[in-house]
Amino acid sequence: MNFKELLLLAKDNEDFARKNLIEMYKPLLLKESTVDGVFDEDLYQELCMVFMHCIEVIRI
Repeated sequence: MNFKELLLLAKDNEDFARKNLIEMYKPLLLKESTVDGVFDEDLYQELCMVFMHCIEVIRI
């Protein structure tokens, strides 16, 4: 399955597609959730929610 197909499935609220995208971008999400060398779980969750929102609104 290519990225576009995965994105379209995630837009249709397919859980496995959303989980795959989160796993794909997890290193970036974890990196951006670290403040002054300390991981912030709340920030990570917020970034994941923003990421999912971006998937919902993107035009393909």
